[in-house]
Amino acid sequence: MSLLINFSAELRAWILHNLDRGCAAQDLVDSMIQQKFEPDIAYGLVQSFVQSRRLGLEPPDDSVEIDAAQQEYHYQTPRLAAGSVIHTFDRTIPVLMRLRQPVIAVLESVLSPEECDTLIALARPRLKPSTVVDPETGENKIAAHRDSEGMFFNLNETPFIAGLDRRISELMNCPLENGEGLQVLRYGKHAKNTPHFDFLAPSNQTNRESLIRSGQRISTLVIYLNDVPGGGETDFPELGLSVLPKKGNAAYFEYANSLRQVDYKSVHAGAPVHEGEKWAVTKWMRERRFIPA
Repeated sequence: MSLLINFSAELRAWILHNLDRGCAAQDLVDSMIQQKFEPDIAYGLVQSFVQSRRLGLEPPDDSVEIDAAQQEYHYQTPRLAAGSVIHTFDRTIPVLMRLRQPVIAVLESVLSPEECDTLIALARPRLKPSTVVDPETGENKIAAHRDSEGMFFNLNETPFIAGLDRRISELMNCPLENGEGLQVLRYGKHAKNTPHFDFLAPSNQTNRESLIRSGQRISTLVIYLNDVPGGGETDFPELGLSVLPKKGNAAYFEYANSLRQVDYKSVHAGAPVHEGEKWAVTKWMRERRFIPA
């Protein structure tokens, strides 16, 4: 599928002038997005000029046809720091595995065994049946596809939680205030979470208002709080990848870029628990400071 985009002589001159003076294509795209261009259109327009120069062709005159391939998710430099270990203010965290597209990493010993046990003890008396936002009404409801119990801590709720929030924000390379409160989930035997995305679709008023307040979710960290005897993996069905739940370890993934695109390859699920139970804590990061409803 292709899309015909008409543009003005002024926009053409602006793109050519800035490319002539050595501006990076991404900087032009970012500037156009700030001027309210749709991210896919901004990216496609700039890339058509870059491609014509690369091939030695005359740049587009007053319109350009953007291929669907140009509108695919544009992978940028991961937010997660490079290297085999990541340093935070109080811990050095080994990186066990990385995937580039989509951005996924498996991390070791994000929490100590004692910290895992403390989180479970603090969360247990506050657990309630997990809810999701109805995509049509925007209301919270108990969903059949997520048969777990959960609770949220407020950001920096206690000194212990504040220490975890700081470590995790440094690990995820985002400002602490951009993080939603830690969510602890418990899955009993046979409990699961069917394939879903963590980014917010603007399909209801609740999500639209949340996106206006805090921007899109951009990354997730799932930390396993216990060893699960059987099942409970975090599955990425598009990739054939499963992350095994090991106490203190974590799965990290990103799914939104500076073009305001979201990565549909980030679809993931919680596999059914076959033996015992599964405890996990999740942190979601936003584009800017998280403001609760």
